[in-house]
Amino acid sequence: MDIKTGSVVRALAGREKDRYFVAVDVHDGFVYLADGKERKLGSPKKKNIKHISPVHRFIETEQLTDRKLRQQLLRLSDEEKSSNDQ
Repeated sequence: MDIKTGSVVRALAGREKDRYFVAVDVHDGFVYLADGKERKLGSPKKKNIKHISPVHRFIETEQLTDRKLRQQLLRLSDEEKSSNDQ
């Protein structure tokens, strides 16, 4: 899997299943994820790389705030829902 800092991913397992996150860091088979709400940029969730799936989107993480991150992920989630409804 090609996941880098700033990649948008969807959780495949755990309490966060089917939720969107941005990869804040990738290290030794683990990805550190933030969503700006429950998992802030300052304290990301450590998740096994096997339990996520990239959605082929990218968010620039420099000067990103939790609020901006929430807005971008919400927009992405809404786009996914509307495309699945059609």
